[in-house]
Amino acid sequence: MADPASYRPRSGEVPTSPGVYRFRDPDGRVLYVGKAKNLRSRLASYFQDPAGLHPKTRAMVFTASSVEWTVVGSELEALQLEYTWIKQYTPRFNIMYRDDKSYPYLAVTMNEKYPRVQVMRGDRRKGVKYFGPFHPAKAIRETVDLMLRVFPVRTCSAGVFRRAELSGRPCLMGYIDKCAAPCVGRVSAEDHRQLAQDFCDFMAGDAHRYIRRLEEQMKEAVADLRYEDAARRRDDIAALKRVFERNAVVLSESTEADIFAFAEDELEAAVQVFHVREGRIRGQRGWVVEKVEDVSGPQMVEQLLEQVYGSLEDSSRIPREVLVPELPEDAEQVATLLTGLRGAQVSLRVPRRGTSAP
Repeated sequence: MADPASYRPRSGEVPTSPGVYRFRDPDGRVLYVGKAKNLRSRLASYFQDPAGLHPKTRAMVFTASSVEWTVVGSELEALQLEYTWIKQYTPRFNIMYRDDKSYPYLAVTMNEKYPRVQVMRGDRRKGVKYFGPFHPAKAIRETVDLMLRVFPVRTCSAGVFRRAELSGRPCLMGYIDKCAAPCVGRVSAEDHRQLAQDFCDFMAGDAHRYIRRLEEQMKEAVADLRYEDAARRRDDIAALKRVFERNAVVLSESTEADIFAFAEDELEAAVQVFHVREGRIRGQRGWVVEKVEDVSGPQMVEQLLEQVYGSLEDSSRIPREVLVPELPEDAEQVATLLTGLRGAQVSLRVPRRGTSAP
């Protein structure tokens, strides 16, 4: 372990400008990334009496063998660069939010030629759309069973799909009209992908559009005296409404917000977020984080938002409003960063009793 005094920069070397700094170990690996409004003041705090440092901060400065910094033009640029480097290097001494893997998700594998609806746990995969988490897992199966009436997307494994292709006969789901059976050419790959996209759009909250479409089809069927088709559309509407109404209305229907909450002790913090769309809870996620430094609540909120929204492949999932238990120290810059990622205005605020999201 290196003595921090061996690589401590001279005070006059470090500028007083805003910037981002990195601690590295003897092998050049980045151990920690941080930002500062005043680089000289911030870096000096790491080289004070070691006895006064948080235990994990002390471990970090003794593990490191060098520190470097980059000057930027503003605090917002510092925030953006810090986020970029944390994502690039995943430093072991930064706060890293680990997904709670105990809950199952409804997943749609949009990265496949014939997307599949299934239950997934564990690490998220690129190109797969996730909804949930759901608890218990039975809730996913019931939801999928209802949805397949209207959006008959493939649910079979790769092996079952190949066997159906070779035999020319679909599996049971194809026979009972809960799969469009792309395996035997009943629909094209493009049409099946559109079914999967419609499935995802409905689960993402765009329910009214599909229900209205089915209501119009039911009326047309009645007008044409196609009563069996009308009855099927009636049952489809009932199925979609059951899926839609399972999520309790918690705020006004115009609300689009993510609501975060923390619980913590000296060593770890747990985070939960509820995704509210059209006033209904559409999903929930959880993280557990090991505290690396003696960080404040505002600092934890800032780093959480950077990691959660910075890792999204689909920026449209960032809502109009983000509600947090405490505002970050650089709340205006964080809101600007989220607005840039989303491509539209994002409001960041602390909810108060007796008020609701607009």
